[in-house]
Amino acid sequence: MDPVQRVSSREVYRNAWMTVREDAVRRLDGSEGIYAVVDKPTCAVVIPFDGARFHLVEQFRYPVGMRRWEFPMGTAPELADVPPLELAARELREETGLIAGSMADLGKTDVAPGFSSQRGHVFLATDLTQGEAQREVEEQDMRTAWFERGELEKMIASGDITDAQTLAAYTLLLMRERVL
Repeated sequence: MDPVQRVSSREVYRNAWMTVREDAVRRLDGSEGIYAVVDKPTCAVVIPFDGARFHLVEQFRYPVGMRRWEFPMGTAPELADVPPLELAARELREETGLIAGSMADLGKTDVAPGFSSQRGHVFLATDLTQGEAQREVEEQDMRTAWFERGELEKMIASGDITDAQTLAAYTLLLMRERVL
């Protein structure tokens, strides 16, 4: 039995990318409470790697009021449920114009399990071919660049890369490299 049981649920907000619901809950000891939950569809995080360099995107992130470097990532619009590999290929092409000849599944992440149901799937994209980016209107300020591993790690150490999904994805890559 789960330690927290949902008694009721009501949607309090919805847009094309997420819903917010408030759940009344009962704990094992019988006490009641509430949870606010952000429901978002599966996201894909893509690590484009040409064997020597990583391709990152930089964009303004409105909630934190800053431009941030990160790996290409995203969800499907209109809360669509898209297979993770298909979503990863789409996000890579959309944000960078890159097309991967190979996509290796590196693992999963829980984006923010304290308040969100969203799960992430991390892929390593290799054998890359450059095409045209097909960015959404929200991504019109996006920039892209290649970084060698040392540069990427310096950006992480200095706090220039703080995106949790990017940091988790890079950790999964390091773990895969250590095992192989």
